[in-house]
Amino acid sequence: MNNRRDFLKLTSIAGAGLLAGCATRNASAGTGIKMHNRNYTQKFNMSGYAAPKLQTVRVGFIGVGNRGTSAVTRMSKIEGVEIKAICDLRPEKAQAAKRNIANTPHRPDLYTGGENEWKKMCERNDIDLVYIATPWNLHTPMAVFSMEHDKHAAVEVPAAETLEECWQLVETSEKTKKHCMMLENCCYDFFELLTLNMARQGFFGEIVHAEGAYLHDLLDENFSKTQYQGMWRLKDNYKSGNLYPTHGLGPVAQAMDINRGDKMDYLVSVSSNDFMMAAKANELAAKDDFYKEFAGKSFRGNMNVTTIRTSKGKTIMIQHDVTSPRPYSRLHTISGTKAIAQKYPLPARIATNHLNWVTPEEMKVLEERYQPAIVKKIGEMAKKVGGHGGMDFMMDWRLIDCLRNGLPLDMDVYDAATWSSIKPLSEISVANRSNSIDVPDFTGGSWKTNKQVDLTLSHLK
Repeated sequence: MNNRRDFLKLTSIAGAGLLAGCATRNASAGTGIKMHNRNYTQKFNMSGYAAPKLQTVRVGFIGVGNRGTSAVTRMSKIEGVEIKAICDLRPEKAQAAKRNIANTPHRPDLYTGGENEWKKMCERNDIDLVYIATPWNLHTPMAVFSMEHDKHAAVEVPAAETLEECWQLVETSEKTKKHCMMLENCCYDFFELLTLNMARQGFFGEIVHAEGAYLHDLLDENFSKTQYQGMWRLKDNYKSGNLYPTHGLGPVAQAMDINRGDKMDYLVSVSSNDFMMAAKANELAAKDDFYKEFAGKSFRGNMNVTTIRTSKGKTIMIQHDVTSPRPYSRLHTISGTKAIAQKYPLPARIATNHLNWVTPEEMKVLEERYQPAIVKKIGEMAKKVGGHGGMDFMMDWRLIDCLRNGLPLDMDVYDAATWSSIKPLSEISVANRSNSIDVPDFTGGSWKTNKQVDLTLSHLK
């Protein structure tokens, strides 16, 4: 594979399950599926790029049927934001989002009723940032269109569903010099921020292994008639791989300096059989004709486990299970040469030896010593505003903070592409008897010299 187009062609074939022969031959030689992509030349490095300052960030929202609704409300509470427009296919959703901020100075225009109304909104010349919270298959097309029309893009997870889409985001961001940030809110949860700050200050020593997950029983929610328009999320579960990797992956990738000193090299992915989703579909179809289109379908396995090896020889384990009746967990385990942190099962814990976790009193001292600047600045306000305990607000606040002060984003387009790529790559690995598969270097080699993002908020001191 000597160029990117060959790479994309091969991966599309693999996704269809037609690489089995190639995978078997490679496996016998111990090489796995080799999908190198070494000829990509970076056009402009968006890592560490500071876009021109914006005194006021003018925002337009696409998709307010679910997560986008609360995003509008959160943004209305951030200084230096003007909400200019709200777009949703369904008029009642757009109107409801506007009513939620009726007691604020924001008076957004509504775009609704047609499938292309979002394009009209993006074509306006008085919007700086487009905030995208639509079904997953629309994330990349909307982000690309936004950047091409001179807007920064903030896109819900995952930012892309295919490798081609990952590259589209990278190439468009570099060409337009517009930011594309994936809205990975879990990177802004309190313990994740704490451990990131500890990692940056060397508390864990050399981090050698990390674990993340999305273990969340969504069986009933995915089969709900009203939760996801057109049942799009249930239909996504026809695929088999890690379909939602970034909540667990994002925070540990940051702690391990992925794309900023290290990179993901290759992965292997294995899925269990499905023991619940098909049975649920058949059960519902027997009682309700609405579900007959899902009866007899093959769904993803209950559990997917994907293991990633980095170029520096470190490992990351990511799990995905949205059907089993188990307590919610993102794992968030960081294991280093000096210490370990583990968030789940709650309460979060830290240890510096193999004998015991630190005591609650010692934990409190560590939390005070390593509390990140962003938590000191807006942590209490974030808890009051809410959004998954406050992490959603801190994410939104930090995005606006960077845009208003001309700072590099904490999460750039290379993070969006790399973290999102685990979905299609895991599907290819699972389809080919869990053979190893290379992770593309979306940075074009700049990971070797890219710098860590400043966590101190020194511009506010």
